[in-house]
Amino acid sequence: MSAYSYTGPAVTFVRAWKERGLRHLAPLAAELVLAQLERPAADVITYIPPDRVRQLKRARHPAQSLAHELAARWGIACAPLLLRTGVTERQASLPLPLRRGNVRNVFGSAGEVAGRVLLVDDVYTTGSTSNAAAGALRRAGASRVDVLTFVRAVR
Repeated sequence: MSAYSYTGPAVTFVRAWKERGLRHLAPLAAELVLAQLERPAADVITYIPPDRVRQLKRARHPAQSLAHELAARWGIACAPLLLRTGVTERQASLPLPLRRGNVRNVFGSAGEVAGRVLLVDDVYTTGSTSNAAAGALRRAGASRVDVLTFVRAVR
């Protein structure tokens, strides 16, 4: 589920949040999500872990920030359940057919996972990243994984 389409003002918002490090946009993004989506049936919220190299350029990871903001508002625990076990190219720089292979086997669990997990990311384009991360959570024991993103690219 996504709160908004990745078009118009949403593109400017996400670019400022991700590329210019405007950390104060995370609470606003959470409020915008709450205005569009109902509280999910989840036992824990987690997020797509950042790429370490790209994270050095950013003050805060948008997916992590959004996950924490939503968890606080919905009263659901937030935990770092995923690890990034490899280095990838930026998904945005790859043609659609190469994205799935770019994130194949790049996520692992940070431990055993139980129950229903809400996986948060900022942008959903092809679903490759979300699918790879959700697979790692299911292999670690999650009974259900739902994905929530701030925006979704419409193709």
